[in-house]
Amino acid sequence: MWFSDLPRARRLHGTVLLVLLLVLCAPAFAQSASIVVVTAADGPLAELDRSTTEQLYLGRRGSLFQGQGVLLVDLPSGPVRDEFYLRLTRKNPSQIRAYWSRLVFTGRAQPPREAASTEEARRIVLQTPGAVAYLPRAEAEDPALRILFSLD
Repeated sequence: MWFSDLPRARRLHGTVLLVLLLVLCAPAFAQSASIVVVTAADGPLAELDRSTTEQLYLGRRGSLFQGQGVLLVDLPSGPVRDEFYLRLTRKNPSQIRAYWSRLVFTGRAQPPREAASTEEARRIVLQTPGAVAYLPRAEAEDPALRILFSLD
């Protein structure tokens, strides 16, 4: 039976339920979509723009304009990492893996250091001058961290 075959009142009821479900789920989607790039608040970096962040996380640049080296930290494989790369580079997880495999094989760059968890990524950023990581915004609400760039 097709949706158009249902009585009008029943179709309206189904549409209202669908809209209600989407409205109830919207905060969950919004919460997962907010990812920020951070460094230590007392570190030398003040901010990053989208282009520089993308160049850094794609291995096209290993230092900033002042010649300052940057230690990049990746989160473990999962939804936050996938969302970060997709939103920043427009590449899905398999494309990112293939991209980094090619760079490593040719010797042109090394991938970011992979942390075991968001807690470890925060620890590395706080203990290493010039370290940069991406975190869910909720995990970055700490006076010891400085937000350099936001993927909203």
